[in-house]
Amino acid sequence: MKKVLLTFLIAIVALACSSKKQGNMIVKGQIRGLKKGTLYLQKMKDTAIISVDSVSLLGKDTFTLTDDVTSPVMYYLTFTGNKDNKKLLFFGEPGEITINDNIEEFGFAPKISGSKNQEVMDKFAKVDKRFIDQRLDFVKKDLEAKQAKDEALIAQLELDYKKMVRRRVLFATNFAIANADTEASPYIALTQLYDANIKLLDTINSSLSDKVKKSDYGLRLQKFVDEIKSKEKQ
Repeated sequence: MKKVLLTFLIAIVALACSSKKQGNMIVKGQIRGLKKGTLYLQKMKDTAIISVDSVSLLGKDTFTLTDDVTSPVMYYLTFTGNKDNKKLLFFGEPGEITINDNIEEFGFAPKISGSKNQEVMDKFAKVDKRFIDQRLDFVKKDLEAKQAKDEALIAQLELDYKKMVRRRVLFATNFAIANADTEASPYIALTQLYDANIKLLDTINSSLSDKVKKSDYGLRLQKFVDEIKSKEKQ
């Protein structure tokens, strides 16, 4: 009787999985070490993160998730029992996207393929990491200088730090302009250059292709630029 009931339950689960509506984005892959619980596909809606699909992992660590993408945006993968609230971020877009990662370092350095916008973000992150490392180095040197009460070194470090910040802003601006035919461009402007000079933001906004201008992040950037210009006129 127990075997019959188990077979019946498995059949119901299989039927439910096979009848699930498939969107225009298929996310497949493997999270090594995650063999039980539920894996969620999420994205931002207004100001909240919502789940758009999920899959129960019953003894295996491979998965398939799906959603209908009307405009490429950032998606998140997360899972039940995630005490540290870890999230794996990736740029979702129509097509098949493959994501491979492991539970120990979830979201830290996943291998992602199939997303053009994600490829652009990976290139940006590779260079931006140098600036992040430099920033950490400045923090360390500044702390040491303050402990030594070396006023001259503190002043020099402050000047050097400001120069580094300007280089980083120019890099991000030029990178966004060079990739103005991708939705990653306005995303970079909105998340990395939100406090930059309005002229730089306006330049990025003007460089966007017509397709990207009509995208979710393209429209958000236009609104953001318009709001800043409106405040400056007041």
